[in-house]
Amino acid sequence: MTTIAATASAAAGPTGQASPKRRRRRTWPVVLLLLGPAALLIVVFILAPAVYGAYLSLTNTQLTGFAARDPQFVGVDNYTYLLSNSEFLASLGRTGEFVLYSAIIGQTVLGMTAAVLLARPWVRGKGLVGAAILMPMVVPEVVASLAWASVLSNNSAGTLNRLTGLFGADATDWLQVVPLASVVVVNIWRGIAFAMIMFQAALEDVPGELIEAARMDGATALQIFRFVTLPLIRGPVFLYLLLTTISTIGAFGLVYFLTQGGPGGRTTISAIYIYERALQFSQIGIGSAASMILLALVLVLGLVYVRLAKVEV
Repeated sequence: MTTIAATASAAAGPTGQASPKRRRRRTWPVVLLLLGPAALLIVVFILAPAVYGAYLSLTNTQLTGFAARDPQFVGVDNYTYLLSNSEFLASLGRTGEFVLYSAIIGQTVLGMTAAVLLARPWVRGKGLVGAAILMPMVVPEVVASLAWASVLSNNSAGTLNRLTGLFGADATDWLQVVPLASVVVVNIWRGIAFAMIMFQAALEDVPGELIEAARMDGATALQIFRFVTLPLIRGPVFLYLLLTTISTIGAFGLVYFLTQGGPGGRTTISAIYIYERALQFSQIGIGSAASMILLALVLVLGLVYVRLAKVEV
């Protein structure tokens, strides 16, 4: 009896508690039960399609023709073709412009401005202003596209043409004259709300004592924001930039419903190029290779953002 008690005490450890190894063995089934479903969904809906897409990018798979029945392994031929294809490279350039002007500059600057203004105690009607900014985010993408198609209509009944007509301007087909700029404006309109929410949450964590101390030292509002507030919210800012960059690079519906990549390919961003190659021209292999290149660029940008977010200030 004494021997059994001594053995149990030794297994439990010097304090009579279970050893770390035994605790890990006991908690492992609970961890597996809680994280297992989420991990399974990630594998099924993210990792497996990514791996299959990488495989397809190395083949000449098509939806029609001989390659549809018997696809062949072509190695890096699809990548070589894309990296020397002027249309694909041009779509990457348009995607960069689209992300830079609508996400990195437009949404970030206007979202930060809205968050800073709504944080001021002297601003009146905050609820109304906040609701007006949040409204575009809850509007379905198709509805937003149709609404803006009406606003940018080329006839004199279009909302924007009516406004410019008050100043004597002729009716303009905005989606033909400035198609990319029009799409950028619409995407900014839809993305300001998300930026404002994230920046408002970040600004609430800034200690008020630091702001008051800087004000007492004679710093202006712009100096306080530049040297006190902005360094303290660097992490959330770069997190937002990461999220909005990923979502904007993958934007498809808004651009397609407004312009379908036209006119003359002037709004054919990478997502539309991939759609056209894979589904309209039935070149699944080339479309998959273009997707893999876009994924690699997103991963590089993500690493850059993460690195910048960790810089000491």
